[in-house]
Amino acid sequence: MQVLVLNSGSSSLKFQLFQMPEEIILCSGLIERIGFTDAKFKFKTENDTIEIVENIPNHKIGLELLANQLLDKETGVIKSTDAITIVGHRVVHGGSHFSDTTEITETVKNKIKALSSLAPLHNPPNLEGIEVAEAIFPKAKQVAVFDTAFHQSVPEHVYKYAIPKTFSEKYNIRLYGFHGTSHKYVSEKAIAYLGKKDSKIISIHLGNGCSMTAVKNGKSIDHSMGFSPLGGLVMGTRSGDIDPAFTFYLADKLGYNLNDINKLLLKESGMLGLTGFSDLRDIEAEAEKGNKACQLALQMNVYRIKKYIGSYAAILNGLDAIVFTAGIGENSQFMRQEICKDLDFLGIELDAEKNNCRPKSLKAVNTETSKVKILVIPTNEELEIAKQSVSLFETISN
Repeated sequence: MQVLVLNSGSSSLKFQLFQMPEEIILCSGLIERIGFTDAKFKFKTENDTIEIVENIPNHKIGLELLANQLLDKETGVIKSTDAITIVGHRVVHGGSHFSDTTEITETVKNKIKALSSLAPLHNPPNLEGIEVAEAIFPKAKQVAVFDTAFHQSVPEHVYKYAIPKTFSEKYNIRLYGFHGTSHKYVSEKAIAYLGKKDSKIISIHLGNGCSMTAVKNGKSIDHSMGFSPLGGLVMGTRSGDIDPAFTFYLADKLGYNLNDINKLLLKESGMLGLTGFSDLRDIEAEAEKGNKACQLALQMNVYRIKKYIGSYAAILNGLDAIVFTAGIGENSQFMRQEICKDLDFLGIELDAEKNNCRPKSLKAVNTETSKVKILVIPTNEELEIAKQSVSLFETISN
């Protein structure tokens, strides 16, 4: 069967079309910098590579561009939309409703929409992708794979907040965790590489959205994001951890309303707020030119990640490996270098020569004497989503 996977990020759309269960990639690609006039559309098959730069204002326009390319008479890979059996969707926030892969119904869509306030940069484009896919591929089964599912193993004393218990009991206010599909995929690859079931791993997912997970024996036991994808690390446009009293100050002293505060912390903060740039490639380039704001922003970003490494090493009571993944984690040797610097106390020693890479498969970049493995593992959320989607219908049919 042919399974199309759509992975809508806050400013990107990854896609892959698989022949399953053989896991053969029929086409793959990426739309990045959505919302910018110089957005990039990349589409690759065994025989062709197409790259287009144009204005892609939102995810809907991006999905329509992808659909047209899939059906293109010369470079497309399907003759009819009926060829697609399943469309698997990454959905960021499943709240307390969804802990497993789920077939999409009207009820499921309504719950995804209701959770949009908790993931306003993600659930809306996720839902938009579902609705556009339903129209374009009417005969395909639509499946949701939730970012939050992998973190269902986080223990109660970790996921609960120190607030009146009625908020957790009545309103399910708690840590949910995100990027779960990615953290699950790369941690399983790391465990296989280590060759041991009893493992202690820190997974570091660095893209426009960034998060870290402490993984013990294959299970998530803590995560840097929380009730929403806003907390934790410094991100492209999101603030990450801040003192909650800052929001009171914005409202009481500066006259901000709730929508203003939401927009500020989600879309105008992080690296964008610090530098005027949200793309780390631009920030690194500016820092090399001597841009002080960019240099400071990178220093702040690295510091926050190192702070979480120390914290997770403590709760894991040791460390077997740290994993770098996603766009920045896989491609920025500068960030890996700076993050691993001066962590020899924890047994983390980076090999500068090995680190000079952008690997297409798992690569260890630690020194021979490093007690902790430093792994760069390209994430493949799309394959994980495809596998879980097929597994769902195999379970139903059996």
